[in-house]
Amino acid sequence: MTNHHRTAAIIVAAGRGLRAGAGGPKQYRSIAGRTVIARAMQPFCSHPGLIAVQPVVNPDDIAIFNEAVGGLRYQSPVNGGATRQASVHAGLEALAELAPDIVLIHDAARPFANEALISRAIDAASATGAAVPVIPVTDTIKQVGAGGHVEATPDRSQLRIAQTPQAFRFDVILDAHRRAARDKRDDFTDDAALAEWAGLTVATFEGDPVNMKLTTPADFDREEARLGAALGDVRTGIGYDVHAFGEGDHVMICGIRVPHSRGFLAHSDGDVGLHALVDAILGALADGDIGSHFPPSDPQWKGAASDRFLTYAVDRVTARGGQIAHLDLTLICERPKIGPLRETMRARVAEITGLPLGRVAVKATTSERLGFTGREEGIAAMATATIRLPWGDQTSERSN
Repeated sequence: MTNHHRTAAIIVAAGRGLRAGAGGPKQYRSIAGRTVIARAMQPFCSHPGLIAVQPVVNPDDIAIFNEAVGGLRYQSPVNGGATRQASVHAGLEALAELAPDIVLIHDAARPFANEALISRAIDAASATGAAVPVIPVTDTIKQVGAGGHVEATPDRSQLRIAQTPQAFRFDVILDAHRRAARDKRDDFTDDAALAEWAGLTVATFEGDPVNMKLTTPADFDREEARLGAALGDVRTGIGYDVHAFGEGDHVMICGIRVPHSRGFLAHSDGDVGLHALVDAILGALADGDIGSHFPPSDPQWKGAASDRFLTYAVDRVTARGGQIAHLDLTLICERPKIGPLRETMRARVAEITGLPLGRVAVKATTSERLGFTGREEGIAAMATATIRLPWGDQTSERSN
């Protein structure tokens, strides 16, 4: 991807997904331990070429939406309409003040888009102004009449399956949606069809066969089986960290500034909780330890915020096609008291890692006044990380 256009994305998530069966709106159901909408939004939220991600949701779903996508960065969600077309229009209007050059429009029911597909969408819209991802039709298609009889066999060489994200010049697609609203046309099944109606020439670019829409219970069963088999290498790592107290008026624990009579003696910000979690994740990856990736002898890490280290460790898992299933942290100290801040710490770790809150545990204990923690000379932390990697991943531990 080489263009320099300002690009935003709209994630359409206002539908009810009734054909997907029981379990509530399909975008909030889980596949292999992660919600559909979190899977759909994450590659857009983390893509370096996007300046904003605008979710469009049903107003009744705000609470479940916020829980499902914790840790991702996006624009405040806006309410969708009665149709997909109305929901897209609402998202476009919400982005009007930001006025991006390019907008990508993606269905939350397609949770398997990836960075490469998003980059192709941006490049295609930059070159043509309107483009959709497509994949070839591999089966023979029959046109069937009302009586159930075959009326025609279209030439499949001319047929393609359209996907999202569909990509457009922002001003052009916004104008097209406004025209359709004025003309009371609300029957377009995708934005490419609306763009064609508005007189635009719509180009195509290479889609991704994995980027299929979840519609029926069978779709969920298929993807659950696929991901379960693909991420069947379950690993657990253990992390441990200690920092002594020194001069100061606060300590950083789990990304939270905690007032205290002492500070930490440390090269970075000394966040024992996050450091232990980093080592646990790297241990599960067999990928060295925090010191081998961020040497204390390197001056660039002096005073560094430890959320950078944890984000890095999470990215190492993602880069190998894996996901974090659970993080468990125990803090050992007499003071400061962790209990009143436990939920705030959990929420901060979930935010940094992009995990649902229910997959992050933070606990605390004392050492009954024994040892260095009992003498209040410092704080210790122990962590475990459970991750899932694809079978056959042969990436070895990096050299230290």
